[in-house]
Amino acid sequence: MPVPLHTQTVIAFIWDFDRTLIPDNMQGPIFEEYGVDEALFWREVDGLADYHRAHDEILGRSLAYLIHILTYVEAGVFKGLSNAKLRELGKRLIPCPGIPEFFEETRQHVKDVPEYAKEDIAVEHFVVSTGLRPMIEGSVIAPHVDGIWANSFIESTAPPGFLDQLLVAGEGGEIKHLSDYIGHTSKTRALFEINKGVNVNPSVDVNARMSESQRRVPLRNMIYIADGPSDVPMFSILNKAGGRTLGVYNLEPRNNHKQVKQLQEQGRIQGMAEADYRPGKAAHLWLMDSLDQIALEIVENRRLALAAIKNPPGHV
Repeated sequence: MPVPLHTQTVIAFIWDFDRTLIPDNMQGPIFEEYGVDEALFWREVDGLADYHRAHDEILGRSLAYLIHILTYVEAGVFKGLSNAKLRELGKRLIPCPGIPEFFEETRQHVKDVPEYAKEDIAVEHFVVSTGLRPMIEGSVIAPHVDGIWANSFIESTAPPGFLDQLLVAGEGGEIKHLSDYIGHTSKTRALFEINKGVNVNPSVDVNARMSESQRRVPLRNMIYIADGPSDVPMFSILNKAGGRTLGVYNLEPRNNHKQVKQLQEQGRIQGMAEADYRPGKAAHLWLMDSLDQIALEIVENRRLALAAIKNPPGHV
């Protein structure tokens, strides 16, 4: 049996972003900056699949809003919208109550409990979003998380023959193309990259066969927090693998309680709470209790593993 690559003492909180870490959609500041009717933009997005179907073209619904943002840039409506501009707009995002303080509280908690500290249990936080990476990077949340998976843009492309040319700076200035895409189902890619440790060791192939003992963060050590039906693939994987799943809702600026309640009634999530992570609130209590449950399981598993080493099968 190969020597385990990792101690498997990391507990991972994996967060959706919109209506989970912030109360609404992150794109709001873009519309405010350019004076664009947000409701009209989203109605157009809803109609894009039918528009392209009428032209014998296929456009995936989860990709549609990203294409429409680029169309608005190309048309001059979002003039000058660059990655730097998106990061600046990300500073306007207001987090849900208790964020980002909750991130640091969980990290400190495992240090303060002696039996957790003895086993070097650590907490990491990750954002996995179908939103815009540069806006998340510009937000007050970014310095407190250990990794971000979200949609990215590039501002210039390498021309044919660029390998034989002197390296020169691209034109830049505005976003022009998608460079990484995270859709509803491709969110699960991030889950397995965290699971196998690809995020800390890029040389690991996420598709490579790897025994459970060789994985950095077992799925059972993960907690996923999100708000909607688009998160069902993530919920499903963790529910089956022994992880924890929490559905969260906001009452303002839009009430999505009914949507999350339906997920609970369908057995898609293990718990639900308002997206308020301050001490004493339901989400805080549920998440801290889940953290303790996982930590205690790690402690017990480590105890059993040590006992097995000291008293292997057949030992007299």
